[in-house]
Amino acid sequence: MMFDGDRRSAPWVFALPLALALNAVLVYAAVFNGPQAAWDHQGYEGTAAAVFLSLCLSLLGILITLVPPVRRALGPWWFAPPLVLGVIAWVRIETLG
Repeated sequence: MMFDGDRRSAPWVFALPLALALNAVLVYAAVFNGPQAAWDHQGYEGTAAAVFLSLCLSLLGILITLVPPVRRALGPWWFAPPLVLGVIAWVRIETLG
């Protein structure tokens, strides 16, 4: 049974997997395409930018999942992917050195 509030939140339900897909691409880029050496300042800046955007998307994913109709439609396990991607991004920026 779908309520009126559930129909209005349908775009948010579809936005969550899209945000997670983009977040996964950014985390992949940050982890596997880092700087080449200590002299590669653009590599450090690019990795830091990818991590920042990934952390923003992780926060957005968690906030979208907090919306009650989305949480009812998808379930509480949808908190895990943005949280895991955010932790991976955080570890990457902390170990970038």
